[in-house]
Amino acid sequence: MLSSLLLPSRYEITLVAILALAGICTPAPSTAMSLSDSISPASLGVPAVAATPPPAAKPQPDPFAEGVRSAIRAANLAQTAKSLQEWNDVAVAWLEAAAWMQAVPPASPKRAFAQKKVVEYLRNFTIAQQKAAGKSSNVPFPTFNSEVLDEQLLLYLSYLAAIGPPDILIVGSSRALQGVDPRALQQALAQQGYPGLQIFNFAVNGATAQVVDFQLRQLLTPQQLPRLILWADGARAFNSGRQDRTYNAILSSPGYQRLVRGNRPRLSLDEIWQRPQLDVAAGITETDFFDLTNKQFNEFEKQLDQKLEDSSFHASLFNFQFLDEPVNTIDANGFLSVSNRFNPAIYYRQNPRVSGLYDSDYTAFQFKGQQAAALNDIVYFTNTRNIPLIFVNLPLTQDYLDPTRKSAEQQFVQNMQRQANAKGFIFRNLSQKNLTQNNNFSDPSHLNLFGAAAVAKQLAQDANIPWPRNIRN
Repeated sequence: MLSSLLLPSRYEITLVAILALAGICTPAPSTAMSLSDSISPASLGVPAVAATPPPAAKPQPDPFAEGVRSAIRAANLAQTAKSLQEWNDVAVAWLEAAAWMQAVPPASPKRAFAQKKVVEYLRNFTIAQQKAAGKSSNVPFPTFNSEVLDEQLLLYLSYLAAIGPPDILIVGSSRALQGVDPRALQQALAQQGYPGLQIFNFAVNGATAQVVDFQLRQLLTPQQLPRLILWADGARAFNSGRQDRTYNAILSSPGYQRLVRGNRPRLSLDEIWQRPQLDVAAGITETDFFDLTNKQFNEFEKQLDQKLEDSSFHASLFNFQFLDEPVNTIDANGFLSVSNRFNPAIYYRQNPRVSGLYDSDYTAFQFKGQQAAALNDIVYFTNTRNIPLIFVNLPLTQDYLDPTRKSAEQQFVQNMQRQANAKGFIFRNLSQKNLTQNNNFSDPSHLNLFGAAAVAKQLAQDANIPWPRNIRN
């Protein structure tokens, strides 16, 4: 009963609301009191409730302290790491430690010290990465009797899972593997108005026309094919007069035998990577990493050094050396980046000079035969699928082109020009003098990364090549 006397009825509230909405009973602010003003918690005998303060802002992590935390994790994991996954976890932890140290602000007094730690942790990351690589030498499918083909196929399948089919696929022998840089071509095409194209280099050491035919028509499915094929090579890939060792090795391989039975190489789709629980060193676990003192950090350094000395990491740390030149490895786009420059005076002190007369790649040179048949199959295959095929004759050094090789190369150019006109593919001859300078090569017949970038730039400027447009965005 008391509440009914003190509180306005629902009819009064409804009436006031209707009148307010209609603009009838809105009082002047200076002369009237609203219903809410006349009825307060105090007037009803109800204690006032204090407003809930906004939640306190979460403290930002201290990059230096987080770097310490990650380094401890890495050191702990390195003590027992044996498998590929375990060494991968070590590498990830060292990389996290380096990233946190790099995030220390430039104005911080810890910045100079943290930068030294970045170098140290990246060195440890490289060692862990190398150990992980040593545990992953086996590909998850039967070999094709070619280490480079196995590795390139594994990488391409992984690329397909991550990116999807490329817009442009580069194929060919080792001359293409290190002679056409996908990233340089991507950048050069973007400057020409073709941004965002995905490019992969699927070249393989020793690949002939028969090997390329196998890759495109047998190894890959239609869904794994690109929108344009860039085949980069030269005359020796079309010599039907020599033994095709790479192709014959593939035909006799376990991978090929499995392929012809209908079992294509593929990667598992159900592997789920789970981050392990990473313990930290005893004594450091309870440390407030957002307020790490000098004494605590010194204790951490002491424990970290002890852990590294007790692990298999110790020998690797002392044997590790930074190289003056980058390590020649295949990158994520399948390109083999080689930085050294060809110097005949030095090269021929370490390698014999072989005349074209005695070069097995040019033995009994002839275009007719199995390699010509493979070219015909590739052209027909790409035409029926509306995939533009561009063949690029890569440059060679003048030192390499003795009379025997030069004659074969000239015949090859003439033959390919006729074939292109008759069968509907594009032929480009890049044996111009500006590309044949020794500085563009790592040896007499293979381009280095500078030459590969020059080739990419020259190709991108060719307006007559039907480059695809980016359809991903």
